[in-house]
Amino acid sequence: MMKRSPWAALAVASLLAAGLSGGAFAQQTVKIGAIYPLSGNAASAGTSAKAAIELAVDIINNDHPELGDITLAKGTGLPNLKGAKVEVVFADNQGTPAAGQNQALRLITEEKVVALHGAYQSGITTTASAIAERYGIPFMTGESVAANLTERGFKWFFRTTPIASDIADVYVSFLKEMKAKGMKIDNLVIVNENTEYGTSIAKVVGDTAKAGGFNVSMVIPYSANTTDVQSQVLQLKDAKPDAAIFISYTSDAILFTKTMQALGYKPPILIGDNSGFSDASYLRTVGPIAQGVINRSAWDIGKPGSPTFLINEMYKKKTGNDLDDTSGRVMQGFLALAEAVNRAGSTEPAKLQAALKATDLKPNQLMMGYKGIKFDAKGQNILASAMLIQAQGDQYVAVWPKESATAELKLPYKAWEK
Repeated sequence: MMKRSPWAALAVASLLAAGLSGGAFAQQTVKIGAIYPLSGNAASAGTSAKAAIELAVDIINNDHPELGDITLAKGTGLPNLKGAKVEVVFADNQGTPAAGQNQALRLITEEKVVALHGAYQSGITTTASAIAERYGIPFMTGESVAANLTERGFKWFFRTTPIASDIADVYVSFLKEMKAKGMKIDNLVIVNENTEYGTSIAKVVGDTAKAGGFNVSMVIPYSANTTDVQSQVLQLKDAKPDAAIFISYTSDAILFTKTMQALGYKPPILIGDNSGFSDASYLRTVGPIAQGVINRSAWDIGKPGSPTFLINEMYKKKTGNDLDDTSGRVMQGFLALAEAVNRAGSTEPAKLQAALKATDLKPNQLMMGYKGIKFDAKGQNILASAMLIQAQGDQYVAVWPKESATAELKLPYKAWEK
């Protein structure tokens, strides 16, 4: 056997050192998967969510001291992982539960992401998060609100957004206050798309309204992929509700608004349940004929110079649009996930899970108007909250509750009237 020279041994040692150095350097990127509808009927919302996450990554990876106490804004990268940068691998769920499930599997097994975020539609979040649960990978949603998502006994699922019961309480409290002020609000109608999101919200809102003393005279479900809602609008017109609550995605919300104008019908109060009504393309497309529509939100641009104002300016520079509530909730969920990864100081699943469970973010650390972020045993943020906003002119303004309002509530629903 030939004896290895000292110089050869030194060369091997140098190569090994270089290899280890390269491996250590490669680990300075933390990969997170993001599953959103980048094609299909909800592509507009998915594209906005993608832009919001990209902005969150910019805030995390680069130094933004102007954003004050916003999570991970100061400094660069994840300090507890030696400044590791966050990398996002986006996947298109195509607006279907099956595609969402397949993409979750691909991101975990092929892309080797350390956590997942998504997936906008609650029905897709259901299937995608089930894959994450099977593989023991954290799954965060900042926007999917179906109540049952945190009722499955999952240990790896976390949600920062308000849920159906929180939302229903907001609507009922608002309607009770309007009734106390003398408005006739006896008859409610709920119109909902028929996937997991619309069906679950409709049930919770209906049950809460009935418990609050309101008569829900009709629930009108429809297919989220429909191209004609004349029959649903005629049903609504015949029911003569004092308030109508719509649970719709973007294309549906636009279609209903146009159809109501075409058929000359508008209820005294129209509440849109975020989602499609929050999409920037909604006001851009039908804003002039939807004046006074009420929407729920946890996002407020804030005063000039404030962290939220500056975040909105960054988003507007990137996309040409103001940040909407849904995209804001996506961004907040992603920032909370990244904060937990940093606090864990590791990408090991068990340590990430423990860090998420221990999350305790304060209002000053958040870009959304929550009372904080703290998860219960089911993975739900117990400090999530919301307010009501109204379309006035070319934007939404905060109108309820009074302490959160930046403009006066205007009723009845004006729609297309001057």
